[in-house]
Formats: sequence, C-alpha cells, structure tokens
Amino acid sequence: MHRARTLQPDERMRSTTILAVRRDAKVAIGGDGQVSLGPTVLKHEARKIHRLADGTVMCGFAGGAADAFALLDRLDTRLEHYKGNLRRAAVDLARDWRTDRVLRRLESVLVACSHDVTLMISGNGDVIEPDDGVIGIGSGGMYAAAAARALKSHTDQTPTQIVEHALHIAADICVYSNHKIHVETLD
Repeated sequence: MHRARTLQPDERMRSTTILAVRRDAKVAIGGDGQVSLGPTVLKHEARKIHRLADGTVMCGFAGGAADAFALLDRLDTRLEHYKGNLRRAAVDLARDWRTDRVLRRLESVLVACSHDVTLMISGNGDVIEPDDGVIGIGSGGMYAAAAARALKSHTDQTPTQIVEHALHIAADICVYSNHKIHVETLD
C-alpha cells in the first residue's frame, strides 16, 4: 500500500512570493501565481491577494491556502469588530492564532495593508510593521524585498511598479515563484 507523503512545514511556506511596498500615501501588494506541492507545480495563475473590510484592507498569504482562507475570514471579522483598525485586528488575530489549540495548527503567514499600515502576521504571535514600508514573505519574499528596497531608494517608481519589477526579479531566482504577477493598490 502506498502512503501519501506529508509535506513538512518549510515545504508549505516556501511556495510563493508576496511583496508589499508603501511609498508616500500609496501602498501596493502583489504575489506570483504559482501553486506548488513539493517539487511539482500544480497551478500557474492563483490569486493570493484578497481584499477585506469592504476593500479597505489588502492581504496576501504564503503557506497553506485553506489555512490562509480561514485566517483571512477571522481577520475580516476582527476588522469589522474594530471598525477597520488593522493594527488592533492583527494583534487580536495573532494572539488567538498563537494560543488557540485549533488555530495554532494553521500554517500560513499573512501580509496585510491598509491606508496607514503594512503588517506581517504569523502564528508565532508576530505582528511586524516594517520600518521602510517594504515586506516580503514566502520563498521568494526576501529576494523581492531586497529588489524592492533597491528600486525604492534608487528610482521614482510608484509602489505598483516597484512591486511588479521586484516580483519578476524574485521569480527569476526562486523556483517556487513564477511571472504570473497580480498586484493590488490602495491610494
């Protein structure tokens, strides 16, 4: 009898690239479209960026899709409870995610952006706001963030342009990312 192979947590977390860039009063978040299962590409054009709170918050995720959707639903509920205050909703979600016996099994990482804040939220209880307005997650997240920081400091590109260019750079380096880029913007 053949047993199904169980993916290790690092295999689930490495299979995407999500990047958020904030400049002046604009923020953009984008992701590649590749869905991988171990070394196999299953899908090329997945949408990993979703809007919450009636479109005022944008979120991207790396990790298990079902886990991420469960977390996005919970974040949306908290955003409604806190009247769109992303910081409060994120801290509340991270606390529950870390302490709740069911939620702590969820394996995903989120990036959430509103008009005034960009946050990375994890199941370890992390709620991190980057100093420079740039944050990347997933297997290509650090490549994309490095490219975005260089573009942000040496060009006058908009956040949308920076996200697009940086995600393409990451896709050239990371085998778990592709060039099917989707970007959302808040002005």
